[in-house]
Amino acid sequence: MSVVEMCQSTSYGQASATISPDSVRITYEMQGDGTTTLVFVHGWSCDRTYWKGQVAPFSRNYKVVAIDLAGHGESGFGRKHWTMEAFGEDVASVVKALDLKKVIMIGHSMGSVVIAEAARHLPGRVAGLVMVDQYKNLGPGMTREEVELLATRLRIHFADSVRAFVRRMFLPGSDSSLAEWVATDMSSAPPAVALEAFENTLNYGRRMPQTLSELKLPVIAINDNRRATDLQSMKQYGVEVMVMSGVGHFLMMEDPGKFNELLETAIKKIMK
Repeated sequence: MSVVEMCQSTSYGQASATISPDSVRITYEMQGDGTTTLVFVHGWSCDRTYWKGQVAPFSRNYKVVAIDLAGHGESGFGRKHWTMEAFGEDVASVVKALDLKKVIMIGHSMGSVVIAEAARHLPGRVAGLVMVDQYKNLGPGMTREEVELLATRLRIHFADSVRAFVRRMFLPGSDSSLAEWVATDMSSAPPAVALEAFENTLNYGRRMPQTLSELKLPVIAINDNRRATDLQSMKQYGVEVMVMSGVGHFLMMEDPGKFNELLETAIKKIMK
């Protein structure tokens, strides 16, 4: 089965749900067993199916939970503001509902920001974080003006703009069917949810160094090498970097085998 076929098949476990603090239904799926739980959080305008290549393999040795954030996938949409803080509480609500004691959270893109926020609500439960291709450097972050300029470009002809934006996240030699599937899927997101979440994700970059300093958790970033990662700036805030070559932004989908090897290494580093 190809990656695209895996994504198009939405059933890979029994879906359950809990309620966020602001009364939104949060859907999740759980597989496997073990004392350590891996919580997978998708990126901007995606859903839990983007982790199809990880859920089954890792459920052989760990308990695995994949979550749809509010406004995404099968979760509810009854929310006024699509902030990283609210998304973080979505994840925390699932961890608390399942009474998970030892958690490693893995977030892709925007999900990297969300898991950091979630960890703030879960003292004593989170062993570490794995951020997948969100930060190539840490420091001052983008200004509000820079973020607004990028968001404005997406507002104009939203679906077409998002398609073009997503296609640029892949390499020229990437699987064209996968790139087209992701671009089409993400461009179908509700604009009101997507645009506010996009701005809030990028604006959070100015806060991330402080958040990481407060959390005092092991953090590992798995990045592609389309653009070089500033290793020194990441190390300054306690983030260890692992680089994966030959893939674009959706590295866990483009080469699941290679990504899973790196993720297993990251998990073992955190559990030492």
